[in-house]
Amino acid sequence: MMVPLALLLLAALVAALAPRVLTRADWPAREPVLALWVWQCAVAAVLLCCALAMSLSAAAAWEAVRGHVFAPAPHGVMEAYALGVYGSWAAPLAISLAAGALWTAAMLTREVRRARRRRRHAALRVRSPRLPGEPRGGERLVVLESDRPDAWLLRGGAAPRLVITTAALRRLDGSQLDAVLAHEQGHARARHDWLLHCSAALADGFPQVPVFAAFRDQVHHLVELAADDCASRRTGRLATALALVELNEDRGVFGPGASGLSRLPDRVDRLLAPAPRLTVPQRLRLTAVASLVPFVPVLVTFVPGLSALRG
Repeated sequence: MMVPLALLLLAALVAALAPRVLTRADWPAREPVLALWVWQCAVAAVLLCCALAMSLSAAAAWEAVRGHVFAPAPHGVMEAYALGVYGSWAAPLAISLAAGALWTAAMLTREVRRARRRRRHAALRVRSPRLPGEPRGGERLVVLESDRPDAWLLRGGAAPRLVITTAALRRLDGSQLDAVLAHEQGHARARHDWLLHCSAALADGFPQVPVFAAFRDQVHHLVELAADDCASRRTGRLATALALVELNEDRGVFGPGASGLSRLPDRVDRLLAPAPRLTVPQRLRLTAVASLVPFVPVLVTFVPGLSALRG
C-alpha cells in the first residue's frame, strides 16, 4: 500500500479508537495529568500522520518538493517509495492537507487573539494602583467589588494576578482562599491556557472530526481536575471541595436540573471520596505506551526507505 494512504488510514484508526478508549476508562479521573499526556500523544499522532502524508504526496506531485524532501536521503531511497505510481491524486491530496494545516494555524491564531482580547477587557475591570512599598513583579491579589462570588487568574505582564471578588472573600475562610489561589497557580504553572487554545482551535476548525471535539471536552475537564489536585496537595481535599461549593453553589450546578458547568458535582465528589491512584508501574507503562504512539507514523513513513537500505 502507498505510504500516504497508509498514514491516513492510521490517522483514522487513532482518531476513532482514542476517544472510545479514553472516555470509557475510569483511570483518567484518577490521573488527570497522565490523561492529558495520553490525549496529547494521540492527537499529535493524528496530526503527524497528516503532515507526513502531505509531504510525501507533495513530493510525488512536484519535482521541486521531491528534491527537498529526499535531499538528505541516501541513493536508492527515493526509488523505494515508487512515487510515480501515486497517480493524479497526489497533487489534490497534498493541496487538501496543506489547506487543512493552514486552516489549523488560522484557527489557533484566532483563538489566541480572542484570549488576548478577553484578558485586556478583564484587565480594564480590575485595574488597580500599586500600593506604596508594594514590590514590582510577583503575584498580586486583586479584590474586585462584586456581589457574585468568583475568582480567576488574570494573565498579562510579568506575573499573573489572582482576581477575587468581595463576595468570595466574605464566603471563603483562610484555607479555602489558599485552595483557590493554589488551584489557579496550578493552571498557570502547567500552562493549561495553551492546551485549551490548541484543543479549541482544532475542535472549531474541524467540527466534523470527533477526536478533536472529544479532545477539547476532555481537556477542559482534566485541567480542572489537575488544578484541584494541586490545591488539595497544598490545603487538603476538604478545603478545596468547600471552596468549589462556596464559589458555585449560587449558579445552580449542584441541585436538580444542574447545568453541569465544569462537572462541578463530580469534582467535589472526587475530592471528598478520592479513588486510589494508579501504581507507579502502571503510570510508567501508560506514559511509555502513549509516548510511543506519535512515533508509529514516523516508523510507517520510513519503512520503504529502511527496506531499501537493507537491500
